[in-house]
Amino acid sequence: MFIAYGIREISADQETKKYFFPALILKMLGAIGVGLIYQFYYGGGDTFSYYTHGASHIVEAFYDNFSAGFKLLTADGEFDPETYKYSSKIWMYRDTTSYFVVRIAAVFGVLTYNSYAGVALFFAFFSFWGLWLMYQSFCNIYPELKLQFAIAIFFVPTVFFWGSGILKDTVTLGASGFLVYAFIQIFFERKKLVLNIILLLLSIYIITSIKLYIFLCLMPALILWYFFYRIGRIPSLVARVMVAPFLLTIGVALAYFVALKAGEDNSRYALDQIAETAQVTAYDIRYWTGKDAGSGYSLGELDGTFGSMIRLAPQAINVSLFRPYLWEVNNPLMLLSALEALFLLGLTIRLFYRNRFIHITQSIRSPIILFCLIFAIIFAFGVGISTYNFGTLSRYRIVMVPFYLMAVFMLDFHAQSKIKENNT
Repeated sequence: MFIAYGIREISADQETKKYFFPALILKMLGAIGVGLIYQFYYGGGDTFSYYTHGASHIVEAFYDNFSAGFKLLTADGEFDPETYKYSSKIWMYRDTTSYFVVRIAAVFGVLTYNSYAGVALFFAFFSFWGLWLMYQSFCNIYPELKLQFAIAIFFVPTVFFWGSGILKDTVTLGASGFLVYAFIQIFFERKKLVLNIILLLLSIYIITSIKLYIFLCLMPALILWYFFYRIGRIPSLVARVMVAPFLLTIGVALAYFVALKAGEDNSRYALDQIAETAQVTAYDIRYWTGKDAGSGYSLGELDGTFGSMIRLAPQAINVSLFRPYLWEVNNPLMLLSALEALFLLGLTIRLFYRNRFIHITQSIRSPIILFCLIFAIIFAFGVGISTYNFGTLSRYRIVMVPFYLMAVFMLDFHAQSKIKENNT
């Protein structure tokens, strides 16, 4: 809290200050809440595997033998005589993505004397810090929407809950915030380039080490944002019309190249394997988590081809944004997700109800709105088509929800401004 106070004094203005500590405290409550839910509702789960059956053993190794602890932090899944008595107890030792989270939890565990609550609060603070920097960047672009952006980023229940505990989602959510912030600072603000390039690369490393598919959705959207922005900066309409196709072609090609290269070292996310990966992942999650809990869903048959994915795309986007519906609820956590989905649907309907369609289509040309929508829709499609379980989906989609909400708020702001202009 002391560090947070310093960050607030440096980064917040008089308006955004009032959202700082409420948002941070919600993240802290979420961090503890996740532990309570896994303890008393689920009776175990990922967060316990990362801590009890993972980080705790590395912390124990540090206390017994610093060299063994350090070896475990840098281990690549291979067993070593010096560390075997610890690594053999770590359930996720050979799961690269999960063990990355275990490493982070172990570092925080050493600092907090292996306290679960302490480690969880560090995770929550990391996530909050990344989101706060992103929030400040968006507020600098749209100072009129500080409250709306605060709601979108900090006060959506599933986002501050599932984005706060000892989970992959907490780390990737915070890293996504850092990545967007650093990208804005480098390519738009051009401030502290060296520091922000390091932050950008570190954020990319964290995201790709844990959930590569987030990077595959986020980075191409950021690249397209930059090219849309450059096109919009061309003063002459004639020059803009002539240059736009060329720049957009470069932007799309670069986005494709980044996605292609990112998937080279992971066959599951190679572009020519994504359809098959989506099919396998969807049915695995549905089988292991959905069949007994009654929280599974189906969009139709996935046959491992791009054709089946594209055919189910509208349903996949809809399920990520607006489901579960209230009549699909069969447990308390699903009710929370359903109410949140209803809120998203209500805001979307409100956008079209109170604004003319032509004003919305004109507003959507804004580069930052296009970025938010492109990322949100691609991500919603990706997780919707490959999850097939509402409980898992409520965690996976937390990275996407803030961007979709911000896009809705920005569209409404622009459309309302056009109505006011026409009335004066």
